[in-house]
Amino acid sequence: MARGGSRTKLPPPYLRRVWRPERVADSDRPVVDREAYPFNIPLFGDPDFEIRFEAPATILVGENGSGKSTLLEAIAVLAGFSEGGGGYGHRAVERSDISGGDGGVLADALRAAWLPKIGNGFFFRAETFFSLARYVDQSAVDAGFSPPDYLSWSHGEGFLGFFEEHADRQGIYIFDEPESALSPSRQFDFLKLLRRIQRANNSQIIMATHSPILMALPDADLWQITPQGIAPTQLEDTSHYRLYREFVQYPHETVEAMIE
Repeated sequence: MARGGSRTKLPPPYLRRVWRPERVADSDRPVVDREAYPFNIPLFGDPDFEIRFEAPATILVGENGSGKSTLLEAIAVLAGFSEGGGGYGHRAVERSDISGGDGGVLADALRAAWLPKIGNGFFFRAETFFSLARYVDQSAVDAGFSPPDYLSWSHGEGFLGFFEEHADRQGIYIFDEPESALSPSRQFDFLKLLRRIQRANNSQIIMATHSPILMALPDADLWQITPQGIAPTQLEDTSHYRLYREFVQYPHETVEAMIE
């Protein structure tokens, strides 16, 4: 595990590749049980599963149940975070409080290639942000500082305020559906922060989202997860974009068609 505080002068991406070896290096036992979750998801049951990171920002899209969140959890664990969210050394979220929480199981079956592995960053999960905000506030009090008091803000404002304080720090930042905490206009504020990170060229972003607004982050690599696997895509080719486009052009007709 990388130790918090380690830095590099090399540009991102730092995490270059994640893949699933067929067997454990020092054992003849299979790595996975393909009948058990999460390996019964087609994405992870594929013995050739692999994703490469070639840009500082990578965005994952796919339907619910496709494996996006579980993959992000696994990447977070491989990076040295808790699958419940937070930064290095944060253990503010109990496993029982996580919906799913299978990232650690998947991480045990995956391998990661880094250049280099850095020691800073954060794993954001909308469902556990309040627990982490309480942890950060209490940590500040215990250290004799005034707490930032993110809980006195709305969910979205608290998230943006928290992340703005971290955005200039070198690291790897993993976001699981951040739009859950953000209105459409606040999603553009979030894009501004992500753009600031891109221009600083000292951090890596990996994000899963259902939001076409966030998918449109300039210069990001976009990957689509389907039952057939994971592959690069373009915003206009995603089912999310096509559905939103139909709704904007024909809102009433689209709603009638979808609910009937």
